[in-house]
Amino acid sequence: MPDGKFDREFLRAALALTTRSEVDRLLLVSDQPLSPNEIRGRPIKKKLVYAVTSEGLVHQLKSKRYNAVTIPPYDYTRIEKIKVAIVAAQSAGLLRDGDTVLACCGPGDDKVADTMIKVTIGSEDPEEKIRVDTLGLPPEFSSQVIEGLLHTAMEIGAEGYEGHAIGSIMVVGESTKVMEKSRQLILNPFQGMSEADRNSLDPPIREAIKTFAALDGAFVIREDGVVLAAGRYLLSMSRDVKLPMGLGARHSAAASMTSETGAVAITVSQTTGTVRVFREGEIVLELRQRIRRV
Repeated sequence: MPDGKFDREFLRAALALTTRSEVDRLLLVSDQPLSPNEIRGRPIKKKLVYAVTSEGLVHQLKSKRYNAVTIPPYDYTRIEKIKVAIVAAQSAGLLRDGDTVLACCGPGDDKVADTMIKVTIGSEDPEEKIRVDTLGLPPEFSSQVIEGLLHTAMEIGAEGYEGHAIGSIMVVGESTKVMEKSRQLILNPFQGMSEADRNSLDPPIREAIKTFAALDGAFVIREDGVVLAAGRYLLSMSRDVKLPMGLGARHSAAASMTSETGAVAITVSQTTGTVRVFREGEIVLELRQRIRRV
């Protein structure tokens, strides 16, 4: 995997640290798996988690009894990619609260890792924003639903709709309260569909969410992934919510709704494509793109 002398030394250092008892996982964000020679003699296979952009590669790695998860192939910074990889690994049950993780990432999905950070999963440190609270959510929430919607939001932010940048809000959980605190702006495109046919875990519904994101209003989604409505105007506007400068009505509505209910909201900025996750009125995850396709 590594080409130069420094790259080899960097990798050896990461692998050596992984053997220590204090480290629970090595999260390698790269489409270039380690060679057998690079891990031979090191008891780290059970600690190693790959985050790759290809489902085919995930199947190959799993066939060799490696842990592996899929992340979207979009152009985010190294730290942003690590955040997404942590969400995916949490959703797959490969990371738990309290785990100490060494996360390595390179400048591209197929490039040698040149960055390493240490993360404690579930840390309350305000400086450590690499947590998404998927494991800290109430039991009625599905981490797979949150992860899937996060990936969908990243696609909306990167690709837009028919070549045009769009923004969106997805409100997940506490759907009865959310429906009471919102009103329909347009005809609900999901009305009349059976619950089995409108679950966000299904690829056709994720595609539908990407399409309907071009419409005004928010999506309301149940904890188990069933999409109840699109095109909802959120009436909740809490004065207690404090947002960073530059964030507008979409983010204020998302923050307010999560402050007044137990819901989680995922927003996509129309201006920048940045994806944010809100919980209890605060941003708990932020993913900024370097280059957009729209």
